[in-house]
Amino acid sequence: MLVRHAPEGLNAGEIATALNFRANTLSANLTVLANAGLIAGEREGRHIRYRADLDCMRELMGFLLEDCCGGSPEICRPILDEITCRC
Repeated sequence: MLVRHAPEGLNAGEIATALNFRANTLSANLTVLANAGLIAGEREGRHIRYRADLDCMRELMGFLLEDCCGGSPEICRPILDEITCRC
């Protein structure tokens, strides 16, 4: 959801409403993603706006795809090239 709303992001309340999550469950998941560096939160008054870190996500996807093919990253090369070109 945050990737689709990049770069503006969404506040936690909008995310909770759209996904029908309880606030504490959502908060725990957002904290895990933030600690992993995949998203960042920025306080806006009483709310926190979360944004996807697209560079970090591209890096993670690249790593996963290079490692996905049993040591033969050339199998995933077309996908890696596509991800790289969208920077």
